[in-house]
Amino acid sequence: MEPTRLFELLDRQLAGFPKTDALACKENGQWKTYSTQQIKDFADNLSYGLLAYGLKPGDKVGLISNNRPEWNFIDQGTLQAGIISVPVYPTISLNDLKYILQHAEVKMVFVSTLELYEKVNAISHEIKEYKGTFTFDKVQNAPHWSAVTEEGKKHPAADEVKRIRDTIKPDDLATLIYTSGTTGFPKGVMLSHHNILSNCKATEKLCPFDKSWRALSFLPLNHIFERMLSYVYMYYGISVYYAESLETIGDNLKEVRPMIFVTVPRLLEKVYDKIVSKGSELPGVKKAMFFWALNLGLKYELHGVNGAWYEFQLKIANALVFKKWREALGGNIVAIASGGAALQPRLARVFHAARIPVLEGYGLTETSPVIAVNNFQPDCIRFGTVGTVIDNVQVKISEDGEILCKGPNVMLGYYKDEEQTRQVIDDDGWFHTGDIGEFVEGRFLKITDRKKEIFKTSGGKYIVPQMIENRLKESRFIEQVMVIGENRKFAAALIVPAFAFIKEWTLRKGMALNSNDEICQSKVVKDRIREEVDVVNKTLAQFESIKKFELLPREFSIENGELTPKLSMKRKIILENFKDVVDRIYGNEG
Repeated sequence: MEPTRLFELLDRQLAGFPKTDALACKENGQWKTYSTQQIKDFADNLSYGLLAYGLKPGDKVGLISNNRPEWNFIDQGTLQAGIISVPVYPTISLNDLKYILQHAEVKMVFVSTLELYEKVNAISHEIKEYKGTFTFDKVQNAPHWSAVTEEGKKHPAADEVKRIRDTIKPDDLATLIYTSGTTGFPKGVMLSHHNILSNCKATEKLCPFDKSWRALSFLPLNHIFERMLSYVYMYYGISVYYAESLETIGDNLKEVRPMIFVTVPRLLEKVYDKIVSKGSELPGVKKAMFFWALNLGLKYELHGVNGAWYEFQLKIANALVFKKWREALGGNIVAIASGGAALQPRLARVFHAARIPVLEGYGLTETSPVIAVNNFQPDCIRFGTVGTVIDNVQVKISEDGEILCKGPNVMLGYYKDEEQTRQVIDDDGWFHTGDIGEFVEGRFLKITDRKKEIFKTSGGKYIVPQMIENRLKESRFIEQVMVIGENRKFAAALIVPAFAFIKEWTLRKGMALNSNDEICQSKVVKDRIREEVDVVNKTLAQFESIKKFELLPREFSIENGELTPKLSMKRKIILENFKDVVDRIYGNEG
């Protein structure tokens, strides 16, 4: 039987291809594995324990944790008990956390650390009928999550759980995911079992999944992209190894040697920049060879259209240079799935040239999430696009350029918010994504901007900031950038320099710029970045071109409220935080 409810994925793996290392994580410096049977046992006892604590189908349970096996135990245990999981980013602000826990009427919360335990407990008295907070880490004076499973062992309720499972329909609510958003309070996206499973099945053509594979997981599991892929892994029997942290990904890749992982473009950009930085440090001939291969890779085109001579050179580059890139990623990568933001086409080209396929996709929490994706089906990859629309999903472009989507992946709606739901899902069932796009060659979807982020200058000209930002970020000298100019006479940019690269670059020129402030104030650096801006300006219309820019001494960050957890810019907050810089750009205008 094909799974129609999410908890049946575990049943399928257990019956068809039970794994000894279905899940794995580092504990005390060693990889600890969990079998499919162990996951099932933990999930069952968790279900019994939740019922023993007085929870019932339809109740909400919060989950605030880094990626670790316990996340899955809670997820599977709640799913089969008809209890709705409410996963939350560990970096969430106290105000947003309080809003979510109250709005969702959460009855119990599982957290990973003492810090998160204290954060939840500071507001738990304001939540109705709250049952308690439990930690995954063993910490003093905090109930451990095993207290719930132990309660389940004392009060086994297999018959009751089976009865509940039998009543759960594919279209029933499975999880409530609050979108971080770039403005206002988070909205609770209601996703059903069928929503997510339809997406899992539609992505089977992404690449040739196999039960012998290992995946490395590091994007937050509470994000629907990583979570949906984790269900895909379970469906195909792929072992999932959790990275210790973002800082240890490099080491973990070499240890796990995965065939697949999911990432966001920002992390790929950092990987690329690190590779280029190391290449710059090579001596003489090795350095020349590295940059020869790099420049060759940046010109890569699919299907050998660059000709036989290019392909011959590329074979040499792969044998001498790109082989080391693959080894740095573990040596076994079949595919990297990228989403959450626009991937620079140059990165897709060079990684494909290095035989490290990066498959860019597109979607939203509201669409479970994938709408379109580049994939391994014949002629289904185009650089600069997010690929072809997945099976059983329809996409059309509205008159104003907005991407509309209809299909089994579209959410049930926003929790307790019919008005907002009606604003995004029209009477004909089309979900309005808020993104602007077009079809290339009639079938490859290309995202050009966010509808709400397009702005108009005081001269009445429309600016598409994301397109310009992506081009500017192709420069090795630029780490982050935000194009500004709404209701102003001209477009300008707030630029965060690539500090590590520039320090190394200036050192080669005999200059010692030791701090970020010194870099931002350096005329040499400003002039060099102006050259980069001028290169991009030549590709733009006169009204779009960047007339002025300012260098910022620090990166935009989640901690400062300037980025969402998936690293999208919160433009309004960035403008507020750097108001003095914006005023300096525009002087007395407006």
